[in-house]
Amino acid sequence: MGKKAELHYDGKIYDLPVVTGTEKENAIDISKLRAQSGLITLDRGFKNTGSTESGITFLNGEEGILRYRGYSIEELADKATFLEVAFLLIYGDLPSKSELNHFVDEITHHSLVHEDVKSILDGFPSRAHPMGVLSSLVSSLTAFYPKSLDPNRSKEEVNGTIIRAIAKLPTLAAWSYKNRMRQPIMYPKNKLSYTANFMHMMFGLPTTEMEISPVVAKAIDKLLILHADHEQNCSASTVRIVGSSQASLYASVSAGIAALWGPLHGGANQAVIEMLESIKDDGGDVDKYISKAKDKSDSFRLMGFGHRVYKNFDPRATIIKKAADDVLNELGVEDPVLDIAKKLEKVALSDEYFKSRGLYPNVDFYSGIIYRALGIPTDMFTVMFALGRLPGWIAQWKEMRENQEPIGRPRQVYTGSTERKYVPIENR
Repeated sequence: MGKKAELHYDGKIYDLPVVTGTEKENAIDISKLRAQSGLITLDRGFKNTGSTESGITFLNGEEGILRYRGYSIEELADKATFLEVAFLLIYGDLPSKSELNHFVDEITHHSLVHEDVKSILDGFPSRAHPMGVLSSLVSSLTAFYPKSLDPNRSKEEVNGTIIRAIAKLPTLAAWSYKNRMRQPIMYPKNKLSYTANFMHMMFGLPTTEMEISPVVAKAIDKLLILHADHEQNCSASTVRIVGSSQASLYASVSAGIAALWGPLHGGANQAVIEMLESIKDDGGDVDKYISKAKDKSDSFRLMGFGHRVYKNFDPRATIIKKAADDVLNELGVEDPVLDIAKKLEKVALSDEYFKSRGLYPNVDFYSGIIYRALGIPTDMFTVMFALGRLPGWIAQWKEMRENQEPIGRPRQVYTGSTERKYVPIENR
C-alpha cells in the first residue's frame, strides 16, 4: 500500500493518498477531500498546489535543475536546434533525422499567413503594444481555420493546427514589430532556417538583402530553447485551463500570450533594460544603486537578479551569459546602458551581499542585454519570450487534451456579506 497523509478535523481522520513522481517528488492527493469532509484547501497563488501530473518538464529550483522530457537544458542548448527541442516537447522524444526533416519542412511551408491578416494588422495604431497585437492576431487564426474549433477532430487535424501555430507565430510576431515601426512587412523565405527567417522578417527591408550573422542567429536559437517551457508557470497554467474548456489551440495560446504580457512574468527582461536606462539617466553611478539595493529602507530593487524558483542559480543564465558575450563581441556595440549592465553583473557575481542571498544575474538579465544589443525595442522583448515559449504551451495543451483532464474550476473561501434583503431604491 502507498504512503498516506492523515488529516485530523472535527473528530474525524481522513486518509489522503500521497502521489510520488518519477523524480521522487511527493504530493498529497486532495481530489476527494471536499466530497469526504466538506473542506477545501486555500493556497493563494497556487504556490503549494499541483494542478496536474505532467511528463513535460522537470524543475528543481533548490539544485538549479531544468530538464525537458528528461534531457538537461545544458545539453539541449549546446547540441540541439530550437525546432528539435520543439519536437521533443510536443511529441515526447527527440526526432530521428527523417522525422526532424519532415517537421521542419511542414513548418517551413506553413509560415505564410492569409493576406487578410494584413487588414487586421492595419487596424492597429503604431503605438499599440506588440503583445496585444500578437495576442489578437493569434486568436484571429480561428477565423481562418474554423476546424480548429472542433474538439472532436482527428489526430491528424490536431497536428495540422499545431504545425500552423509553430509556423505562423514568427510571421505574426515579426509583423507586430513592423506595425510598431511602421515599416513594410516582410514575407517569410522558405530557404532560411526558423530563426534566420524570423530575423529576416523582423529586420529586413524590401530595399536591401539582409545579412544574418551566424553568431546572432545561434544566440537567438539558444534563447528560444531556454524559454521553451518552464513547468506550470502562469502562462502555461493559463493555456491549460483555457484549453480545458475545449477552446481551440489558437485561443489557448492567445490567452497564454496575454498572461505572459504581465511585468511579473514575461515582462521581466523589459524591466531590466528600463532599470538600466533609469540608472543611466541618473548619471550612471552603479555604486549608488548597489547601495540602494542593499538598503532595506529603500524601495529600489535590482531587476534581473535572483529568481522566484531558482534559489541558488538559474541554469539558463549560465548558458546564455556566454551567448550574450559572443553577441556583444560580434556586434561591437557601444552603449552606455550595456556598460552599466556589465558593471552590475561584475558586482553581483563578486559581492558577498548578493552571493549570500542568491541575487545572481538571471536569464532575464542576459536576454535583455542581447535584445538591447540587437536593437530590438523593449516592448518587443516579451514577444521574443512568447516565440520561445510556444512549444511548451503547445505541449501543455496537447498533454491536457490527451489526458482528458476535466475543465479547470478552482474553489474559493467566500468572505463577503451574508444573506441580505433587497431594499427599494427610495428607502436606501
